Amino acid sequence: MRELRIRVLAGVFAVAAVLGWALAGLLDRWGALPSVPVAAPVVLAVIATVLLATALGLRARLKAQRERQPGAKGVDPMMAARAVVFGQASALVAALVAGLYGGTGVFLLLSDIEGPARRADTLYAGLSVAAAVAVVATAFLLQRVCRLPDDDNDDPQAPAAA
Repeated sequence: MRELRIRVLAGVFAVAAVLGWALAGLLDRWGALPSVPVAAPVVLAVIATVLLATALGLRARLKAQRERQPGAKGVDPMMAARAVVFGQASALVAALVAGLYGGTGVFLLLSDIEGPARRADTLYAGLSVAAAVAVVATAFLLQRVCRLPDDDNDDPQAPAAA
């Protein structure tokens, strides 16, 4: 499995931000700019919390297994792989959502903010971007926790072990 790269997430974020800004401008000209849902930052924060709990739980179990503590429960490799895939998928979606809401938030900041509804939309867009950053950070933590140790025998020049 390949590790998730920050460059990929930054690219997804940048493209989505430009599209979000352009789409917000287009929809605003038509008078049909939808509001940013209150649930957006909440859902992203819940996903970040689930990823953090998974990472901390796996880290504790792996540490207990590594230290050979009595009664330590092992980690199923498939479960760890599924957790990493969930984290990577969550990070990609969070980068996309952060870009879209970030672009919308920038449009709202640069436009004439009229009334409390637009200010609330700007606030919710900013909170969504912050929560999406938390999802990405916890996904990288989960990926790091589940990383396999490097094998020293990968070097073809290294002498064979006896």
